[in-house]
Amino acid sequence: MTPLELSVLALIVGAAFATAALKSVLNSVVAFGAYSLSIAIIWVFLRAPDVGLTEAAVGAGIMTVLFLLTIVKTEHPEVERTFERIDLQAAGVALALVVVLSSTLFALPAVGDANAAVADDEVTEYYLENAYEETHVKNAVTAVLAAYRGFDTMGEAAVVYSAGVGLLVVLNREVFG
Repeated sequence: MTPLELSVLALIVGAAFATAALKSVLNSVVAFGAYSLSIAIIWVFLRAPDVGLTEAAVGAGIMTVLFLLTIVKTEHPEVERTFERIDLQAAGVALALVVVLSSTLFALPAVGDANAAVADDEVTEYYLENAYEETHVKNAVTAVLAAYRGFDTMGEAAVVYSAGVGLLVVLNREVFG
């Protein structure tokens, strides 16, 4: 793993821990936004920019705004301590889960590895040679996203659209309600 990948991984782990351990709800929401944005960066590293964009828009953007609106609408007592008292049994289960899931990181190919299964030149060559004839779209990326992966892209677009409409409904109630 490169130093940049290790830095993003450390940010993810730190933000996840902060989200769970911080007593202030506002601080937890900010930590959750950082976590979600870091996950979006990981998706871009894994060459899935469409999934990364969806995660950034819905997870880091819309959900953070909805959480902040919820905080504004609720009453909260003064916070004396920064961190909650940690339940050791729950922390142990969470740590065990992190260790098990982290063990899969070493099975992933390095970013940009030419021998990785996702770097299959045969598939890339097929798309580049046949995209225009089969889809009648001049841009190969658009052809892949709209035609070959149309259902996946439609699902992602529906999630982003639904989240955006939900946010507009909530904001409309805040402004005009």
